[in-house]
Amino acid sequence: MAVTLGALVLMVSSLAWAPAGHAGTPGEYEAITCTGNSHSHYDPPLTLQPQQTHNHAHVRYTCTTAPGHTVPATGSFDSTSPTASCLSLTDTRGVEIVHYADGTRSVIVIDGATTVRVTGVLESLQSGRVVEGRGKDHFVRRTVSALPSQLPTDCLTSGLRSTESAVQLEILP
Repeated sequence: MAVTLGALVLMVSSLAWAPAGHAGTPGEYEAITCTGNSHSHYDPPLTLQPQQTHNHAHVRYTCTTAPGHTVPATGSFDSTSPTASCLSLTDTRGVEIVHYADGTRSVIVIDGATTVRVTGVLESLQSGRVVEGRGKDHFVRRTVSALPSQLPTDCLTSGLRSTESAVQLEILP
């Protein structure tokens, strides 16, 4: 049920946010839209008590880099939140490095995020900019729908150590 809800939220957000494609004239940047799944680890684990937490995630994407052209990609995402808990993440800042199967990469700095919990799913809407590589200087929108890989009651004891997430990454034109 929760996986279906997360997939539905991601699908709806992609329909609402999908930028219009360009005709692909020479010198014009094509938007990139990547969808995939990530596995995140929290250090220290998330509890009910807000605390500074580091998050490291491995992401597997399928990216549309031009109309009708997709490539697989992998991402490595590292972030820090000064007040993270099982209930919310605030002021998350991070860096994602996306490696595309065609040998190119994008280095993305995430410097803004809004996070809410909807029926047990942690929804994070993140924004930033590509600082190096493919899409350099273009804005980024990243949507993460996280499902805990442990029982919610672990927030009261050992803490949540990891999450599985649906991720959509958009490098805007």
